[in-house]
Amino acid sequence: MSTRAALGAAKRIVVKVGSSSLTSLTGGLDPARLDALVDALVGRRAAGAQVVLVSSGAIAAGLAPLQLRRRPRDLATQQAAASVGQLLLAHAYSASFARHGQGIGQVLLTADDMIRRSNYRNAQRTLERLLQLGSLPVVNENDTVATAEIRVGDNDRLAALVAHIVGADALVLLSDVDGLYDGHPRDPGTSLITEVDDPAELAGVSVTRPGSGLGTGGMATKVEAAAMASAAGIPVLLTSADRIADALATTEDGPEVGTVFRAAGTRMGARRFWLRHAADVRGALDLDDGAVEAVRRRRRSLLAAGVHGVSGDFDAGDVVELLAPGGRAIARGVVSYDATELPHMIGRRTRELPPEQRRELVHADDLVLL
Repeated sequence: MSTRAALGAAKRIVVKVGSSSLTSLTGGLDPARLDALVDALVGRRAAGAQVVLVSSGAIAAGLAPLQLRRRPRDLATQQAAASVGQLLLAHAYSASFARHGQGIGQVLLTADDMIRRSNYRNAQRTLERLLQLGSLPVVNENDTVATAEIRVGDNDRLAALVAHIVGADALVLLSDVDGLYDGHPRDPGTSLITEVDDPAELAGVSVTRPGSGLGTGGMATKVEAAAMASAAGIPVLLTSADRIADALATTEDGPEVGTVFRAAGTRMGARRFWLRHAADVRGALDLDDGAVEAVRRRRRSLLAAGVHGVSGDFDAGDVVELLAPGGRAIARGVVSYDATELPHMIGRRTRELPPEQRRELVHADDLVLL
């Protein structure tokens, strides 16, 4: 099945929309844009799919009511704008979906809900139950309380994480540009990239163009999110919010819109996906060549004998990076010991350790290659 056919056949879809697609600097929320988005989402639900919406726009929606001319740079004002805008955004979505008799549930997440395994599972259960009950979850980062240290970073990345959390069959990233171009869309001679088989193909493509100024993202964050999701087995479509109806069409003979990212390989398990993309890294272990070979080539657990250095302040159960000689991170995993225990263990063979310290430093089941 082609990538576009897989998108058309998807039974569970995550759609992400950015601030610039819902609001303006002068007028706050744009009801016509929001209604058009909702109409398309409800249409796809009527075709038999479950839909999760990841929506930016809380801070942008709060600018006009607070008489702010541009997105604030200081955290306190951003959070104030979010507290005002989130209410307006939720009310607007509720009223728009009510035109179709569709109920919604608001889910506000912080990075803690992504980086802590227990919170991650709680978010997964909540979203799954909302879908089972026929509700359409509307997800946003909780900008009202998130600080620079506990932010997911941008809603494109959040959407990729949510897509994996809910086991989505497809991810649609909506922008103010109709796809990924091989240069600036306004420059002569540039053309739309219609399909990406491997994000590594984009090494020579400039994706550093900034966003609209209303949100935090740009094309680079969308490509990063698309690469994250597609590498985990989820096909991705990147296009403009103006083409949302075409993007969610289920017919194979419909217009080909935007840029699709082919799903690479098999679906990654939730725990490994969490380790690779969402977990908070607390420290690092320096490996020798033999340990690198065992972990990377033979997919073995990490033993104390293959480690010659420890950095960071972590406890047993935290996530650490495994570093090859030279400092390159090759893997990430859940460590079995506190940082304070390891200096007396590393470099020693298992039989040389006390019985209570003879288990693996990082078990193969709790390890993911980078």
